[in-house]
Order: sequence, then C-alpha cells, then structure tokens
Amino acid sequence: SVDYQETVDGQTGVWADCNGGGDGTCTPWGYVCQGNDELADKCPLDMGGSGDGCQPPNLITALINIALAPGSVDEPMYNGQAGIQNLLLAVAGISVPVLLCAKPYFLSKEMATHHHSAGDDEDEDEEHGFGEILIHQAIETIEFVLGMVSNTASYLRLWALSLAHSELATVFWEKAMLSTLNLNWFATFIGYGIFAGTTLGVLLMMDVLECFLHALRLHWVEFQNKFFFADGIRFAPYSFKQILADASAN
Repeated sequence: SVDYQETVDGQTGVWADCNGGGDGTCTPWGYVCQGNDELADKCPLDMGGSGDGCQPPNLITALINIALAPGSVDEPMYNGQAGIQNLLLAVAGISVPVLLCAKPYFLSKEMATHHHSAGDDEDEDEEHGFGEILIHQAIETIEFVLGMVSNTASYLRLWALSLAHSELATVFWEKAMLSTLNLNWFATFIGYGIFAGTTLGVLLMMDVLECFLHALRLHWVEFQNKFFFADGIRFAPYSFKQILADASAN
C-alpha cells in the first residue's frame, strides 16, 4: 500500500495550526498532535487491513483482489470486509456445480412431472433425456463462467478511460498553462486559450461521448445478456388494413 505518512510529511500546510494543547498543531480533521505522532494513529478510516488506515479505499483494487488475493484488503471500507468478500467468492464458486448438476436434475424432474400430468391426446413437445439436458446445461455453465470473467474485465475499461482522461488533463495543464505562467501575460493568454480549447474539445466533448458509447455498449452487451434472450412476441403495429384483410380471409 501507499505510505501515506511520507506523502503527508512532504506536503506543506497539511499539519494546520490549531488552538489547543499538544505541540500547537493538529491534523486536517481536528486531532491534536502531541509531537512525533504517526498519522495512522490519528486516522479515522482505520478499519484494519494491510494499509496504514489513512488512504482512501481503492474500489478497483478491492474488486480485483476479491478473486486474485482472497482475504487481503489494503484499506477496508467497513469492518469484516475481508470475510464478506471470501463468503461472496465461495458462493460464486458453489454456484458452478449447482448450475452444472442440480439445475439439470430439477429440470428433468419438472419435465417428467409435466409429461405425466398431461393427457395422452395432448400434443407434447419433443422429450429430452437427462443426458441431453446435462449437455445443454454444461454448455450454458461454461458460457456463464467465461461470460462472468469477460464481462467483469470489460467493465474495467471505464476505469482505464478515467485514468487516461486524468492523464490528458494533467498534460494539458502542465504544457499549456504552467509552462506559460512564468513568461509574460500574452503567453499566458495564449496558453489559457489552448488549455480551454483542448479541455472543451477533448475532455468535455470527445471523451464524454466516448464514455457514453462505452457505457451504452456495456449495458447492452455485458448486462442485458444475463436475462435478455430475444425470444418474445414480434411487434406488430396496429393496422386497420391488416384487421380487415384478416377478417375477410376468415
């Protein structure tokens, strides 16, 4: 994890002056310092974990470590987070044999019950044996497991986009503004124009459109494939002409 103590010690103005006891300083959130204090001892975010308790939790790292490093949480967001993550991972693992074995069994029992309850004169659908059901369910289980991994990885592209946008904003600020502030007013004016134009054109227009399209694609492909099968009733617009044609045909 990040050494937040070293980060804060290298910044100016973080240890603000305060009227109170101790050595005359306090942390930004109001704890009075007694001298030679460790920041982790004063941090209100200490929920355990392997971090120092003072850096904000990294959501992307926490989600990735659920599978790659079970039980390891740098900066927990709540007490007992590691145990709950392990429980969710165990439930996800147990769901695979349930999908592979238990679901075909219950499907075959349901089909057998439906077959016995129907009359002999009633047209029945094609009867499937347990082996065929098991093969179809094995294919669906493999697709589900692979889809779960690939869909989760696809959502990480939003994190990659946000990281790229922050780096672009830093480059525009440093090259267009900071490099011209120490020259003269005209250069600063031109630098601000370049910075404002690139911010509007690249960060506020092109990148926002890019994020919208990626989010739309994730919603349509990764999210809806969990329940959308396109097996409903085909839409037929209301038409008087078609109604009259059907009535005359009958």
